[in-house]
Amino acid sequence: MLDKIFVKNYDAPPIDRREILRYAGCKDDADERLNALIDECLHESEPFLSYRVCYYMFDVKQILDGVTSQTVQRGLVGCEKAVVFAATVGLGLDRLIARYGATNTAKALVLQAIGAERVEALCDTFCQGLERAYGETGLYARRRFSPGYGDFALENQKKIFSALDCPKNIGLTLTESGLMSPTKSVTAIVGLQSGKRQEKTGCEACGKTDCFARK
Repeated sequence: MLDKIFVKNYDAPPIDRREILRYAGCKDDADERLNALIDECLHESEPFLSYRVCYYMFDVKQILDGVTSQTVQRGLVGCEKAVVFAATVGLGLDRLIARYGATNTAKALVLQAIGAERVEALCDTFCQGLERAYGETGLYARRRFSPGYGDFALENQKKIFSALDCPKNIGLTLTESGLMSPTKSVTAIVGLQSGKRQEKTGCEACGKTDCFARK
């Protein structure tokens, strides 16, 4: 475990309904019935959501030492520092989804989509905060990447969990099969680079053009 791991609690980030629809596999032009269901699920899920992040800043050399993953090397090329973080919106939403899983599949699906949107919004908020914090020194936060993306093996979750002590710091655990609990959680690495932003972001940067969730 590292000497100084930072833990932050956040207020709820702004809600992006288009992202909720995208994660639910729906078109942007939701009808009145679907919009009403989203409103109902947002209202019901709000008390069950918490927004927590733990993180540590490394010298890039510490991360790249002995790493052969091209995803990691590309993600950190030109960077001096990198932040490894874990984010979660809590276990309460998982329990709410499970409650409706057998009785109201439509509601469970929308709640799943809300959970995906909420944790991604939390990650965006965290990364934007990094950029504000280090922007005065001429650094910007590059696009984050997670274990399981490209050739960055999912097994690296264990290293991140061990380094950040996620169970103690934000109540995030990892099963032997590599599943996170709470499920609406993310671990990722963000490189901090000096100069002007040049890289592509979001779906524009992803080579999977047939993804159903592509914007």
